[in-house]
Amino acid sequence: QVQLVESGGGLVQAGGSLRLSCAASGRTFSNSYMGWFRQAPGKERQFVAAIRWTGGRTYYADSVKGRFTISIDNANNTVYLQMNSLKPEDTAVYYCATGFNTRIAFPTTPNQYDYWGQGTQVTVSS
Repeated sequence: QVQLVESGGGLVQAGGSLRLSCAASGRTFSNSYMGWFRQAPGKERQFVAAIRWTGGRTYYADSVKGRFTISIDNANNTVYLQMNSLKPEDTAVYYCATGFNTRIAFPTTPNQYDYWGQGTQVTVSS
């Protein structure tokens, strides 16, 4: 059974940084893509960033380009989201997800993912 466990959320002032981690287990991920999504109260779940486990191609939402970086530690089956220059509008619950559909070219919507973590809260104060 696939398990995704996020950590690293917290409270930070605007302009600060946080690094989220997502530890993946339960199967081979070499043909998968990993993504980060976020959901603020009353809003839909929103794509943040994604990365292909093999090859490392990355995808970013326009709202986070230049501020957030997604990366993979293959040795530890962990995906990271480094978040810099945080803004109050980045406040949300952040979810890690993984998908295995090799036909998907741009894994940027929630329905393209098969497994989800429990989420970690990120709060950015102004």
